[in-house]
Amino acid sequence: MGETIIALADLRYAAPVPQVPDRLTEPTGTLLDRRGRPLRDLRISVTDRCNFRCSYCMPKEVFDRDYRFLPHSSLLSFEEITRLAQVFVSHGVTKLRLTGGEPLLRKGLEQLVGMLAGLRTADGKPLDLTLTTNGSLLARKAQSLRDAGLSRLTVSLDAIDDTVFRRMNDVDFPVADVLAGIDAARQAGFGPIKVNMVVKRGTNDHEIVAMARHFRGTDVVLRFIEYMDVGATNGWCMDEVLPSASVLALLRGQWPLLPLEPSTTGETAERWRYADGAGEIGLISSVTQAFCRDCNRARLSTEGKLFTCLFATRGHDLRALLRSGRSDAEIAGALSLVWADRGDRYSEMRALQGESPAGRQHRVEMHYIGG
Repeated sequence: MGETIIALADLRYAAPVPQVPDRLTEPTGTLLDRRGRPLRDLRISVTDRCNFRCSYCMPKEVFDRDYRFLPHSSLLSFEEITRLAQVFVSHGVTKLRLTGGEPLLRKGLEQLVGMLAGLRTADGKPLDLTLTTNGSLLARKAQSLRDAGLSRLTVSLDAIDDTVFRRMNDVDFPVADVLAGIDAARQAGFGPIKVNMVVKRGTNDHEIVAMARHFRGTDVVLRFIEYMDVGATNGWCMDEVLPSASVLALLRGQWPLLPLEPSTTGETAERWRYADGAGEIGLISSVTQAFCRDCNRARLSTEGKLFTCLFATRGHDLRALLRSGRSDAEIAGALSLVWADRGDRYSEMRALQGESPAGRQHRVEMHYIGG
């Protein structure tokens, strides 16, 4: 009998296999956790690799040429991802977001988009299918993604000044190429496109007004995100967080802004519009204003581990269920037990109690789980 070789990278986030209940029941489309939060949004990481080395996510000193990423055999196949997505949809998920790493590095991603675009909710409606990208490959991929059925796009862009942007992505990638990708996406019919700017005090906070000025008057929704303590490798400290309140004050010093109502329950961004009708901005206060109370998001890693919180230290191995021959009904039952036991409220607890550095040692990294 041959030996089974398990790559070291596979053991990085070792996780238990979820229990399958003895008695299976049909999913109702409404699955609630211990705090009464429904499961509505699934973030799917399709790769743990990225071609950028942003310091807040994949610092180059950690993710160097010797770093061991997951081998291809460990990754969920497109068929496995689609099968799991259908199980989540049966429990009430209406939104799928493809993330990474950089998702456009996954070969043949358009095929997966087409497969997911074919899924329907219990009442026959298509899913909200979206993707987050750093934009580096978007110019060549935008049209094929749209043709495959992708609904919406979010592009990560942390500076409009080329020197600042090259320094932040740490691979000398030009900002002009990301802007070309955004233009290509708009021409392909995506809109409104969201652009996410992670604001890090002392690094790119001087770019806030310039970014707003660049996208003002377009159909691009610029969102400012507080620098978060995801993972354990980015050296996060509170001193580098610029509160959203300060960002808002800075922008209101330039233009009158009026508040907007949330577009959906559980939305992370506080929405504002320019009083003169020149567009919309968003503020994601992931550190200073916890939004755990309405969080309806689950995250699926690229090799099939389910995480019920962005700041989790432990996942649940759904790939093991898939590859052991379990039925969809059994996987749905296991998922129902995991979500029903969910009580995560990390950001609320951080705000109340603070956190010691030891608490971050085993936390899942953003490149692996997606933002």
